Amino acid sequence: MMKKKFILNLNPATGEPIEKIKCSSTGEIASAVKLARKAYKAWKFVPLKNRIAAVKKIASEFKKEKVRISRLITDEMGKVYKSSGAECQAVINEIMLNVNYSEIAFKTEVFKEKGLTTEVYRIPFGVTAVLTPWNFPAAIPQSLLTPAILSGNTVVFKPSENTPLTGKAIYNVYNKYLPKGVINLIQGAEEVGEHLINSDIDMVAFVGSQEVGKKIMAAASRNLNRIILELGGKDPMIVLKDANLEEAATFAVIGSLSNSGQVCVSVERIYVDDKISNRFEKLVLEKVKKIKVGDGYKNVDMGPMVNTFQRDSVLEQISEAVRKGAKLIYGGNKIDRKGYFMEPTMLTNLTDKHDIMVSETFGPVVCIQRVRNEEEAIEKANQTSFGLGATVWTKRLKKGIDFAKKIEAGMIGVNKGIGGVSGTPWVGIKQSGYGYLGSVEGLRHFTVPKKISYKN
Repeated sequence: MMKKKFILNLNPATGEPIEKIKCSSTGEIASAVKLARKAYKAWKFVPLKNRIAAVKKIASEFKKEKVRISRLITDEMGKVYKSSGAECQAVINEIMLNVNYSEIAFKTEVFKEKGLTTEVYRIPFGVTAVLTPWNFPAAIPQSLLTPAILSGNTVVFKPSENTPLTGKAIYNVYNKYLPKGVINLIQGAEEVGEHLINSDIDMVAFVGSQEVGKKIMAAASRNLNRIILELGGKDPMIVLKDANLEEAATFAVIGSLSNSGQVCVSVERIYVDDKISNRFEKLVLEKVKKIKVGDGYKNVDMGPMVNTFQRDSVLEQISEAVRKGAKLIYGGNKIDRKGYFMEPTMLTNLTDKHDIMVSETFGPVVCIQRVRNEEEAIEKANQTSFGLGATVWTKRLKKGIDFAKKIEAGMIGVNKGIGGVSGTPWVGIKQSGYGYLGSVEGLRHFTVPKKISYKN
């Protein structure tokens, strides 16, 4: 029996209710899993070309629904509307990229030697629980749903309790072109997710916090279920003394404040060489002051935080840092208006003793710590359990690449963000990830090799 019966879905720009959402009961979760199990018996044998045809129709349908889903994203989690639209366009593009990858990823491989042939197939695992967060409520579900379905798995999908209507809209787009039971929707908060991962499933694909990721790994261990986990980051930005400071400062502000800092690869720690720190901090402050905050439908750079809990958590980290000697250069307060707004914030004089330089923040704060030299910068960057993204800033490209090789992170940008060429993986190391997405090998994580050998 679930304790929580309903989710009160609130608009973070106003604090007003959007809709009351019924949480799935234990019986409804069991029914969804049962339907997925039944559908899997047929779906796993559907030829890849047929699964591809269905997914191409899903991409076309998503294009028709782009405006409506973009508005849902802004309404439910506060993202600036132009960014919501960009997210939805990225979903359409990524669906088609996954289609292209699948033709390579799931192709049967044939190996021969004298008198013997072995054929290696990629087969699905079965019923996959897909649990997704609220900060990219269309893009992240796509990154898990499309590979799972293309590879022949069936899905039980639980979107974040903060973005249930976006999740439902995405489910409707996928479900329209898939056989009954291939994708199933459940709604609710943590206890619904916990019940799902302890159900009769074969795999969990999850994007979210380290804490929840560890619970999923523990639950999966009981039946040796397969898992794919992307568990956030505490991404460092390292500004060397020969960096282009104008470019670095621009990225520092964009990387720290985009989506109100609610991005797993936000810039959360900036280590700047002491020799150029004064100039760098001055440039950053100039840019932070220009950030416009407001309703995502207005001409603004930054919307509200997703809810009061997230905003209060960030404000407490800021307060703790100031109490322990950090300098509050700008912002650091709630904005006195309806909704969950806070000021873009800039902190300096930070050290390792401040929680905001250690724990994931997920909020609009530019955090700057001075370092004496490159060796200290590397040491500071690597002293974390996270390992998702990082950036290095220097005018010497070879030096930047060599420096990047010393950083313990899965995705590193030199004089740019962490985004790479299409077809390369989205990957974290250390406690930021288990498995990866967004490439041929990423799709293969949703399958297991099966080999058949015979004499020639």
